[in-house]
Amino acid sequence: MEEKEIKEVETQETVENTEAAETVEVQETAVVEETQEAPVAEEKPAKKTRGAAKGKGKRKIETVENAPQSEWKERVVQIRRVTKVVKGGKKLSFRAIVIVGNSKGQVGVGCAKASEVIIAIQKAIAEGRKNLITVPIFKTTIPHPIVGRSGAGAVMLRPASQGTGVIAGGAVRAVLELAGIENILSKSLGSKSPLNAANATMDALKNLRTFGDVAKKRGLTLNQMLNA
Repeated sequence: MEEKEIKEVETQETVENTEAAETVEVQETAVVEETQEAPVAEEKPAKKTRGAAKGKGKRKIETVENAPQSEWKERVVQIRRVTKVVKGGKKLSFRAIVIVGNSKGQVGVGCAKASEVIIAIQKAIAEGRKNLITVPIFKTTIPHPIVGRSGAGAVMLRPASQGTGVIAGGAVRAVLELAGIENILSKSLGSKSPLNAANATMDALKNLRTFGDVAKKRGLTLNQMLNA
């Protein structure tokens, strides 16, 4: 009886060992099959977005375009409030006097009225550009002395040597500087109104004559007139 029990115990242990070995083999084969079936995920390089590619390839360069500067200069001489008597009462407006020039021998005076200051200045600038005159400049001054008149005002102009500067004031100085004259002597006579002074200066500059014009009118050459 004891031998039979020992044999039964041994057979049970061998059966259990074989079952455990079979289960381990089955698990190992399953793991091997899973590893064979599951493909290894390859690491792919990250795709570059369009924005990043553009950002690296091209850099934004900010360019500032400078607006072309005009050679014409404007100088406001006077802004005055004026009234006009109409049927219903008084109408208020603004009058602007503006000098326009390029400092290269061209200058003009404009005077305009409007209900607003900015509009009056714009209209005066437009009128000044319509009334441009060409000034004959001898070196850095005028060719000869002259007196200009406008209404009750008069302005006397005389040529000056190098280094004198513009000896003038008010509207007369503005007209001479924007005309491009660097050395001159002036004296305002009569009315002190800025408009009269500016117009008198314009009249004087308009009547200036060069040596070549005078020699041509006399029928002489420039050398003959200067040596006479």
